[in-house]
Amino acid sequence: MAHTTEEIMSGLAELITDETGIAADQVEMDKSFTDDLDIDSISMMTIVVNAEEKFDVKIPDDEVKNLLTVKDAVEFIEKNQ
Repeated sequence: MAHTTEEIMSGLAELITDETGIAADQVEMDKSFTDDLDIDSISMMTIVVNAEEKFDVKIPDDEVKNLLTVKDAVEFIEKNQ
């Protein structure tokens, strides 16, 4: 069953909190993973792997570099689920 945008956003925020300790309410659609949330490439890969598992999607390695904001990730998951 496809997840809604809200479910994806909420789930992604949870994954980011688990990996980085950033409060889930700080994770917003317009936030940049690197600039606003200060997520490094290693943490980002962990988040990607966990998101693939949680939302049953495949996020190719060459696609990860295009996921600059939380919105990019939510839209990618939404489109590919």
